[in-house]
Amino acid sequence: MSLGHLDGPSTTGRAEQAAERIAGLVRDREPGARLGTKNDLRALCGVSVSTFNEALRLLQARGLVTVRPGPGGGLFAAEQSPIVRLGNSVLALDADQTTVAEAIRIRDALDPLLIEDALWHASPADIAEMRAVVDEMGRSAEAGDATAFVHTNWRLHNRIAETSPHVLLRSLYASLLDLIESHTLSVLPDGDEPLPPYLRERHRLHADLVDAIAAHDRAAAARLIREHSTVKHRTPL
Repeated sequence: MSLGHLDGPSTTGRAEQAAERIAGLVRDREPGARLGTKNDLRALCGVSVSTFNEALRLLQARGLVTVRPGPGGGLFAAEQSPIVRLGNSVLALDADQTTVAEAIRIRDALDPLLIEDALWHASPADIAEMRAVVDEMGRSAEAGDATAFVHTNWRLHNRIAETSPHVLLRSLYASLLDLIESHTLSVLPDGDEPLPPYLRERHRLHADLVDAIAAHDRAAAARLIREHSTVKHRTPL
C-alpha cells in the first residue's frame, strides 16, 4: 500500500529545501519563463502536497515565482522586481522603485524631528514599548530573518513617531511607512555580503537610540540618527 510522500519530522526544513531547488531553476531561466506545473515540480522535489504548498508560499513571499491557472499555467519565474538599496540589504518591491525610494528618503529626513520630539515627550510607558520592539528586532536578527527584522524596525520607528505632539508630522511619517511597507515583498542580501552581522549591528544601533531617548541625551541621539541614515538608491538588477 502506498503511503505517498512522508516528509519526516521537519516539514519546514523540507519546504526550505524544495524552495531552494525551485529557486535554482528560477536562476537558470529568463524572467517570465515557465518552470512547470505544480505536480511536475512537486514530483521533482519529492515532497508532499502540504510541504510543496509551504515551499510555494516561501517562493512567492521572496518574489521568485508567480502562479498562473488554467491550460498552459503553472509556476513561472517572476518578472524582475524593482529594488531599493537599504544599508547592506535590498528591498524587493511590487511597485515603482522611485516612489518607494523617495518615501524612504523623506522618512529619513523626518527622523531627526521625531527623535527630537521623543527626547522631550516619550513617557516611561512609551520607552517600555519601544524596548519591547527592540527586543523583537534582536530575536529576528539572531534568527537571520531580515524581512521580519525590517518590518519590526519600521514598527519601532512608528512607535517613536507616536510620541510626537505634532499631528501633521505623525500622520505624514505614518503614511510614508505604510507606503514603504505595503510595497515591500522581501529583504535580500546585497551581493555576497551576509546579512546577519549587519542585522546585529542595526539592532545595537536602535537599542542605543532608545536608550538615548530614555536618558534625554540629545547629543547621543543626534549622533545615532546620523549613523542610522545610510539609505542609498540603486537601479533594478
